[in-house]
Amino acid sequence: MKQTSGAAGQWSIGELAKACGVTVRTLHHYDEIGLLSAGQRTASGHRRYTEEDVRRLYRIRALQMLGLPLADIGTALATPADDMASLRILLEQQLLHMSRHAEQVRAVQDRLRDLLSRIDSSLIEGAAVPAPEQFMSTLEMITVLENHFTPEQRQELADRRAELGSDRVEAAKTRWAALVEEGLRHVENGTPVSDPSVREWAMTWDEIGSMFHTGEQTKAAARSMWQENRAALSADLPWSSEQLAGLLAYLQKARAQA
Repeated sequence: MKQTSGAAGQWSIGELAKACGVTVRTLHHYDEIGLLSAGQRTASGHRRYTEEDVRRLYRIRALQMLGLPLADIGTALATPADDMASLRILLEQQLLHMSRHAEQVRAVQDRLRDLLSRIDSSLIEGAAVPAPEQFMSTLEMITVLENHFTPEQRQELADRRAELGSDRVEAAKTRWAALVEEGLRHVENGTPVSDPSVREWAMTWDEIGSMFHTGEQTKAAARSMWQENRAALSADLPWSSEQLAGLLAYLQKARAQA
């Protein structure tokens, strides 16, 4: 961070804005609502922000990132800016928030890698270029997740994936695919839902689901997301939405027998 030509450890409003990635207008607004005022003034009345002001600005921006409204940040900043204990707690919360966000980004990255793989195949093997619908379904998947799950629920899903780790997540996907095939065979063969093998299949299905979301509200949101968007969600799967809809209806009957 560039310092002014005045006292060491002091910054003009323009220098602070540029160095911290905020606008001068934002700093003026923080001053107007009493969140952050320059700790010093020059003889001509120009603002000079101090090192303590910088630490307070960091806390303000971090709390905003964590979703706290500006109206509540003033109360949250009641502790001094040099209180290392409270600052450490804030940094831990911010790190957790960023980790959750990174997990969500990785999920989108997986979708993009799939599209890139399809494009590479088309270049090397002359396969068909991904259809516009595949790009649209990727965008729709992002929107669906945002619309059906609250931020807290998305964090729960991200937390569970992070706790499980990529190897266990991939193993669960493989296991789930095998369960889909097994369930479809039961549906095709007309196996009674009271059959012990079907009940064991349903229990295993629910065990895998519980690995990723344990809250009832999150489970309900996942079911709602599927019911309202099953065509888009099944577009890249090897089974049709009709097959999966029939399978889930069969699963519900099996659960009722348990």
